[in-house]
This record gives sequence, C-alpha cells and structure tokens, in this order.
Amino acid sequence: MNDLRFKIKTFQQLTKSELYEILRLRVEVFVVEQDCVYQDIDNKDQKALHVLGYKKEKIIAYTRIFKSHNYFEYASIGRVVVIKKERKKNYGYDLIKTSIMAINIHFKEYKIAISAQLYLKKFYINLGFIQKGEEYLEDNIPHIYMIKN
Repeated sequence: MNDLRFKIKTFQQLTKSELYEILRLRVEVFVVEQDCVYQDIDNKDQKALHVLGYKKEKIIAYTRIFKSHNYFEYASIGRVVVIKKERKKNYGYDLIKTSIMAINIHFKEYKIAISAQLYLKKFYINLGFIQKGEEYLEDNIPHIYMIKN
C-alpha cells in the first residue's frame, strides 16, 4: 500500500516550515550524501511549482517543476529527491509520475526535459524519457539530458 500523498504548491503557497523542510532535504541528499558543493539556493524556486511527497506529516520526496522557457526549452522537472531510508519503496516512480501529471495539468505541456544524473538513466527510461546527446558534468556529477514526449 502506498502511503505517500502529494501536494503541489507555488512558492508563495509554501509555509515557512515546508520551505525549511524542502531545503533541509535537498541539502541532506545533494550536498551531504552526494558530497557535492553547489549553489542549491538559485532564485529559481520562486518560478517553480513544488511537488511535495508526504509520508505521515513529513516531506520525504520532492521535485520542482517549470513551464517551458523558465529553465529549459521545454517544461522540466528538477531537484528530484527521495529521502535515503525510503528509496527502496519505489516512491521515486510515484514522484515523477505525479510531477509529469502536474506539468500536464498546470502548464498544459507534454514535452518534458530533465538533466538526469547518469546513474538514474534506466529509472528515467522506465518512465518514458529518452537520452539526447552525450553525458556531461554538472557540479562534478555525470549527467545526461533527457526528453519525454
């Protein structure tokens, strides 16, 4: 049984507590766990819709989504994160499917771009994304550009 429920909010709709939890989760995974020093606070959160995955009352999964031309040429999904202890439960699939649906509903867009960490290539292929171009380094981590039509 999936006990993950989602909320989709604009930056302005986020409570201070939610924003704090989101930033803590992103730093916990992207900076500490992946040992990557990068500028997470990039002034793009204000343009994004935020997809929050709750288990009980705690945010354990998150993405931010953008309409076309706000980040990439196409609508996009970024900052994809599931807390480490919950990853074996396939919440990532629910998170991305919800993010895709949110893009379709809120932006009326169906072509979606992502800058995916290379080790997640198979995960995204299973969700209908196709690699475009060669791998590249982003914040010293191998990435690939992928599109879903």
